[in-house]
Amino acid sequence: MTPMHFANFSAESFLREYWQRKPLLIKGALPAFTDPLSPEELAGLACEDGVESRLVFTRGGKYRMTQSPFQESDFTSLPRKNWTLLVQAVDHYVPQVKALLQCVNFLPSWRVDDVMISYAAPGGGVGPHFDYYDVFLVQGQGRRTWRLGQRCNVDDTLLTASGLKLLREFHTSAEYSLEPGDVLYVPPGLAHWGIAENDSLCYSLGFRAPAVSDMLLDFTDQLADTLPPDHR
Repeated sequence: MTPMHFANFSAESFLREYWQRKPLLIKGALPAFTDPLSPEELAGLACEDGVESRLVFTRGGKYRMTQSPFQESDFTSLPRKNWTLLVQAVDHYVPQVKALLQCVNFLPSWRVDDVMISYAAPGGGVGPHFDYYDVFLVQGQGRRTWRLGQRCNVDDTLLTASGLKLLREFHTSAEYSLEPGDVLYVPPGLAHWGIAENDSLCYSLGFRAPAVSDMLLDFTDQLADTLPPDHR
């Protein structure tokens, strides 16, 4: 398999100017990119035991979510528009998807979370939200519009009735239309909102940093394992 890398891209300048600071659009980053699996194959993967996946529907600005496990019949009666399928950790099951991580091998491998794939019908998306991790959004087939918004934190009000964590307020600061092979980097805490212009696939390369609280708990667990039981 030929190693993959982003065209028109400098890892050094990216780390110096953009990483965890500000978004970056890389037009034509993967000019010869072809989807490693079809929407039908993605739906089939979502029906397998142990695969985490979600279907998100939107109508009139309201969202509804159903979660795996799914059956084939769940995909035979879907509407023509306004829904998206999200499948987590596809890199664990499809080697060609895992190969996408070669494009960002200048980042430490221990930061890799997973590669999530979303297939969206026209108008589909998961609404305005933010994450606590870095993400590279690789556009496959179709087109998707991404709106970037404000910086967010734990004080922002979230709407959770749908099971999603959606922002009550979203203030657009930039808007991009991604075509096949384009890549958009979104740093942690930046609100973003993707809406499919037509049937489209998007590959989310996620990089998560451990919470300081988790690191402290792990450290104290390690210390506790070294102490004798009679140490009071």
